[in-house]
Amino acid sequence: MEGNSLRILLIGNGGREHALAWKLCQSPRVEKLYIAPGNGGTGNIPKAENIPYLNPDKHLDLLVFARESRVNLVVVGPEAPLVAGIEEVFRSAGIRCFGPIKAAARMEGSKTFAKDFMARHNIPTARYQNFSDYAEARQHLEEVKYDIVLKATGLAAGKGVIIPCSKQEAQAALKPMMVEKQFGSAGNEVVIEEYLVGQELSFLSFVDGYTVKSLVPAQDHKQVFENDQGPNTGGMGCYAPAPIAEDKLIKEVHQTILQPTIDGLRKERMPFKGLLFTGIMVTKDGPKVLEYNTRFGDPETQTLLPLMDGDLAEVLIACTDGYLDTIDVRCKPGSSSVTVVAAAAGYPGSYNKGETITIDTTPSEAEGTYIFHAGTSIASGALTTSGGRVIAATAIASDLKTALSKAYATISTFHFQGMHYRKDIAHRALSTTPTFTESDKNLTYASSGVSIDAGNALVRKISSLVASTKRPGANPTLDSFGGQFDPVAAGHERSPVLISGMDGVGTKLRIAQRMHKHDTIGIDLVAMCANDVAACGAEVWWMMDTVSANKLDVGVAASVVEGVAEGCRRARCALLGGETAEMGQLIQEGEYDIVGSCTGAVVRGGGVLPKKREMREGDVLLGLASSGCHSNGFSLIQKIVERAGLGYGDHAPWDSSMTVGESLLTPTKIYVGPLLRVFQHGLVKGAAHITGGGIPENVPRVLPEHLTAEVEAKAWSLPSVFRWLMNAGNVERGEMARVFNMGIGMVLVVAEENVGFASRILEERGEKVVRIGALVERGERGGRCVIRDMEVWE
Repeated sequence: MEGNSLRILLIGNGGREHALAWKLCQSPRVEKLYIAPGNGGTGNIPKAENIPYLNPDKHLDLLVFARESRVNLVVVGPEAPLVAGIEEVFRSAGIRCFGPIKAAARMEGSKTFAKDFMARHNIPTARYQNFSDYAEARQHLEEVKYDIVLKATGLAAGKGVIIPCSKQEAQAALKPMMVEKQFGSAGNEVVIEEYLVGQELSFLSFVDGYTVKSLVPAQDHKQVFENDQGPNTGGMGCYAPAPIAEDKLIKEVHQTILQPTIDGLRKERMPFKGLLFTGIMVTKDGPKVLEYNTRFGDPETQTLLPLMDGDLAEVLIACTDGYLDTIDVRCKPGSSSVTVVAAAAGYPGSYNKGETITIDTTPSEAEGTYIFHAGTSIASGALTTSGGRVIAATAIASDLKTALSKAYATISTFHFQGMHYRKDIAHRALSTTPTFTESDKNLTYASSGVSIDAGNALVRKISSLVASTKRPGANPTLDSFGGQFDPVAAGHERSPVLISGMDGVGTKLRIAQRMHKHDTIGIDLVAMCANDVAACGAEVWWMMDTVSANKLDVGVAASVVEGVAEGCRRARCALLGGETAEMGQLIQEGEYDIVGSCTGAVVRGGGVLPKKREMREGDVLLGLASSGCHSNGFSLIQKIVERAGLGYGDHAPWDSSMTVGESLLTPTKIYVGPLLRVFQHGLVKGAAHITGGGIPENVPRVLPEHLTAEVEAKAWSLPSVFRWLMNAGNVERGEMARVFNMGIGMVLVVAEENVGFASRILEERGEKVVRIGALVERGERGGRCVIRDMEVWE
């Protein structure tokens, strides 16, 4: 890149590209802008030049031109080149390209891929099923019990979505899509998903792989005729900001949809850099994703860029170079924008091209009116139609009604044969609802501090999480009054011995609440319960939880349950049910508590631990490494952190790669799976889960009266977090051992001859196994557990 100047190649020829070219050329950094191929309006922008002979699908031709023209930034408008992998063509040549890599562009290129991605990352969306077989899809349409939407998986220019009014209409639309290839290969697979009721929002978000910054939410009009009638189009109009997009809703969308999407893509090794355009339906159960697009929207771009306050080129470079967190993305405060699209006769079906276009007057940008060309071209010096959506009028003003009036006044100056446009753009925003004063309102449960709607929203939000914990014997659902478990289906023909445990997470919750990080605390809850049950020799069958809060925050509660579900998957148990409670008079504002219980089973006839009668002097104590502090001692931890003058966002003195809060919130390790394997081989006589009380108080719980556990502290390396806590808090060694696990989360009693086999099984399943001591005969005054050489901890 030469100096700070930018020479940009903008790929595309629609209204979106006209708006992008117009905004980019306002940047003082932009020296030259080429548009390939451009349209009848883009060539008139100062600093801009159409390159009409370049085809957006001919990537190598575009690369040759970019090199010859010293281009140092490529901006891709349409989706097809991105899905085909154009970003890599330019990146490999050392030229910045604003747009996602091919793998990430599948979020738009394959609706089936996107739906499965959302399911994997618990991103709220409609219920769905994907089909590549026509007969199976047809059968599903007959069986499904809710209204549906049909979506061709691939790119279909915005027309591959069918909203049938009946099963007959659905069947009639399915065959042309899948069999007759109405949308080409885009119909090789289809998504049949639940029809969501609510209002749509469009979020256009700049992304650098980590940071997400959005323009104000817009609302577009996809159907071709007034009152949202007729077939879907690419978009007949748009307005922003949408009045329904209040700050709380925007925050929820970012927290539950946008950031998890970007984080999920990065975790799946396809980091997203570019513009993520997310279609949202605001339902009574909260916002849900309709679809992802991996490029600027059309006509949303024509609506939003006139509202954008700042240098678009700077923002695009910040995305490609990974420093978006240092850039402000903002819109002009107190302004509204409206776009109305004029279309050709017959659109979105077949339409004529070459109709002459006349415009009575040139709009005044100084007065907030703009024209953006789309399907236009210059033929013999005349402006003519060349596409279905031909040209658009955009206006901004201090209020929506004024902007709307100005946009319609502008579009009335356009003329071409067969021109049509919707006369009801922004009708949703302009509809009025009655308002009430506080004294007019009837008292409700919500007015007393309890929201039934929030509870219902949470149930719907976490239903998929609960279902993801399915295992033999249980098919978890929240639709029943009680959870069901079938022991026979779980492999227990004979009546087993049931083992239950109940626990909480304690004051570790305070750190999660201060860090606003709630997605792992549920793993701790499952671990505390499941490890206890597993220590009795049991296979863990099911888990149940309760979340109690001052006021139920659906996003926070869903994040907590997400952790519980993940914990259940790790423990191989079903999340069979749960409860939420709003208790504003008992719990402080912004706080919540969680408790849980789990149940497991042991084969009747000798499987229950501990087997105290079988324990002998010389039996070996095997320690399984902990993942950190687990979930005990956090009242003391918080005092030590406070005394040390640390914040939870500061780098951890014991681990510079993490903050204090991140390190302390490391989830409690779940030992269930590996333990079950050694139990099945009959290798363990006793198991002690090291929780509150540490090794000295938990190991004796599994021992007979005549034996003592003799533990050698030098047998394992003390994790640095415990050494720091001991020194920073000036805590005595014995007190540390009684409060914390000191790096050992589970202790097993194993006969000497079985140590090798048991260790190998555990290590093959990822456990770090340490021989930490042995059982010895207890003297008359001997303690139940002795830890020797604790001075090595200092």
